[in-house]
Amino acid sequence: MWKTVVAVWLASLLAVQPAAASGFPELQHLEQRLTATALENPGEYGIAALDLTTGRAISVNGQRPFPMASTMKIAVAAAYLADVDAGRRSLYDHIAGASALSLMDRMMVRSDNRATDLLIGALGGPGAVDYWLRAQGLSGIRVDRNIAQLLGDRRDLWDIRDSSTPLAMLELLRLIDSDRALAPQSRALLLDMMRRCATGSNRIRGLMPYGAKVENKTGTLNQYTSDVGFLTLPDGRRVAVAFFARGGENRPAVIATAARAIYDTFSTQLATAAPARSAAVNLNGVR
Repeated sequence: MWKTVVAVWLASLLAVQPAAASGFPELQHLEQRLTATALENPGEYGIAALDLTTGRAISVNGQRPFPMASTMKIAVAAAYLADVDAGRRSLYDHIAGASALSLMDRMMVRSDNRATDLLIGALGGPGAVDYWLRAQGLSGIRVDRNIAQLLGDRRDLWDIRDSSTPLAMLELLRLIDSDRALAPQSRALLLDMMRRCATGSNRIRGLMPYGAKVENKTGTLNQYTSDVGFLTLPDGRRVAVAFFARGGENRPAVIATAARAIYDTFSTQLATAAPARSAAVNLNGVR
């Protein structure tokens, strides 16, 4: 009997592998707390955060693939806006009787699935969105189906199609926050839509202090909850965050608790240590 107990205990420890928190004691402690939270709650959690100023990052299960669900709509919006910036499309192009801008707003703010699939179709299908991700040099994240196909297929929360690791999602968010993928006006438009996100208020936003600026996109499937985006700290620094959770019954509360812990801990970190490193940090190498 005792061998079985020990085996289960060891398996639970191996299930969550925290990343090195850049050598900063406060971040190491935060990562340990988040690891403990993930172990204490039923289900499986992927958590990652990156200070976009200093490059300091933490993660729990950072390189484990999770379904993106509707968080993939960030990639759809970014791919479409990149085409707008290149002059290949316009925000006022009409698709099925609606402007691309109105469809994108419905997709990002209300998580409208039909609007999403209309935009994906206009881009040339899921492969076009995935091609855009590859063209940006991103790995660990993929788009294989539109929303109707995803919802119509047999549900498998461990299917690697339409998945991302938490660290790969941070790379997408960092790309969007930079000037490498989108023109300033397109980036501002996308972030404004994320700021107005009207879904999943009990996740990242659930325990944020009054007035905290959050720009996010949620995702939901049966037995699955996700939320990704940006937190703006009191000193103006921005932190990219990704939360993926499958199984268990306490997913939104765990995400809300982890998001507040990240906000509080990163707020106490000074922004003076090695900011030049941030541009060179490869999150896929964090482990």
